[in-house]
Amino acid sequence: MILPKLKEGTEQIIEKFLSEKLRKTGAKGYVLGVSGGIDSDVVLRLCARAVGKKKVLALLMPEKDSPKEDLLDSMEICKREGVDYKVVDITGPIEAYRKAIKEKIDRKSLANIKARSRMIVLYHYANTDWRLVVGTSNKSELLVGYFTKFGDGAADLEPIGDLYKTEVRQLAKEIGISDKIIKKAPSAGLWKGQTDEGEMGITYDRLDAILFGIELGLAERDIAERAQTTVKEVARIAKTVRMTSHKRKVQPAPKLGLRTPGLDWREGDEDV
Repeated sequence: MILPKLKEGTEQIIEKFLSEKLRKTGAKGYVLGVSGGIDSDVVLRLCARAVGKKKVLALLMPEKDSPKEDLLDSMEICKREGVDYKVVDITGPIEAYRKAIKEKIDRKSLANIKARSRMIVLYHYANTDWRLVVGTSNKSELLVGYFTKFGDGAADLEPIGDLYKTEVRQLAKEIGISDKIIKKAPSAGLWKGQTDEGEMGITYDRLDAILFGIELGLAERDIAERAQTTVKEVARIAKTVRMTSHKRKVQPAPKLGLRTPGLDWREGDEDV
């Protein structure tokens, strides 16, 4: 299986990105959700190193169905990193949505409500404290749309957004993240027994091998050989990437003006 390899200097590039973004925007610091998993642990450590522990606020946002060990792991991570953290139980808002909707909510829809509730809390503290919201999505999740639109996909910047999950694991080892967190089964903790790989129906290793082949522009048969899988599975992942493209784009608008936001209104990143 041919997987993407972490490039030398990745840690330094991300830390420079984080420090420059804060400097250019004039924000007072960063706020991010910490779940007890590898992605948020890596991002938290890089943020603390890039701008200093005092400028980083971690939010732990459990609800009644959240695994208790995730909260304990999150608290341990924050204490180890020496950053300030707050525990905000979002059970109340979720139950309020249940009552307001007055209809049966399926498990996936409820999971989206949970993710969007966390986004609201993150942006409350961002607005109150004049901070930027740091996302913790990796490239694998972003490419297959494995995130809630306007939920965990809502952030001001994504430091590991161009790193596949397998590369995040490599980076975690390099910067000294504990083996316990690295080996922990990836999960959003949205319902009992939920795991990323179980929900997607594929391991991150195989997914990354397929996505990497797609990124290289290889034929499906060649990708299948590199990923040690079937052409059918490669086609499924390729279709998923196409069908979730709306999650990675500015909302489309009909072309009416000379230049249209999200279409041909080109904007650089010189200012922010």
